[in-house]
Amino acid sequence: MNLDGMTLSILGPAFIAGLLVIATHVPLGQEVLKRGIIFIDLAIAQIAGLGVILAYQFDWQAHGWEVQAAALTSALLGAWLLSLMERFWGSIQEALIGVTFILSATASILLLANNPQGGEHLKELLVGQILWVTWEQLIPITLMTIAILVTWFKFRLYLNRTGFYLIFAVAVTSSVQLVGVYLVFASLIIPALASHKYKAKAGLIIGYSVGILGYGLGLIFSSIIDLPSGAVIVWSITIIALFFQFIFRQEKTNK
Repeated sequence: MNLDGMTLSILGPAFIAGLLVIATHVPLGQEVLKRGIIFIDLAIAQIAGLGVILAYQFDWQAHGWEVQAAALTSALLGAWLLSLMERFWGSIQEALIGVTFILSATASILLLANNPQGGEHLKELLVGQILWVTWEQLIPITLMTIAILVTWFKFRLYLNRTGFYLIFAVAVTSSVQLVGVYLVFASLIIPALASHKYKAKAGLIIGYSVGILGYGLGLIFSSIIDLPSGAVIVWSITIIALFFQFIFRQEKTNK
């Protein structure tokens, strides 16, 4: 057991980062589930990560604007490509999304093959480094999150297919470098699965509750047992989602 990591200076920024991710990913994840394109988040997150890895090849700073631009450009191009797939090959879209993901993932491995720090870069991309998030990093992410939420809740009815993919790409790009590909997927899909049988408002409340509790308890528990925070949070979100399902099922049974 390790209590050294249980400090506000470490857990504070990490928890706020989790809240920012959950803020956009819960409603977007519910839309992804409704559209039946479950693996789009993995594909776009991996494409954004590929942009980051490409930036590393030019020795750009990990959190410099060049890396952010590379990640966002890659994700937007990927979103545009996936929107075309839905338009022209909708019947096999999920399979094409899977192919896109595996091509992006293997391209990342090939690019990092001769990099001495390649394994570490790949681990950061997949699992994330949420405990290393700083307050300064959260400022632009906060502004991006506000813009995404305003666009989604005020104008989502006016968004066409391409518009949804583009706003999704921006949301995933801003989160994948904070929490990694695995947590991006978990933040989108698991709260959506926990809330998919409920109406809009109730579904959002349940989804946000699962995400917030999952990040909070996951961060605390990972700090205590000294295990990778990203992986622990994924399990924490899943267990909280199952708990919510059990509680609400019991309530319906008792009625």
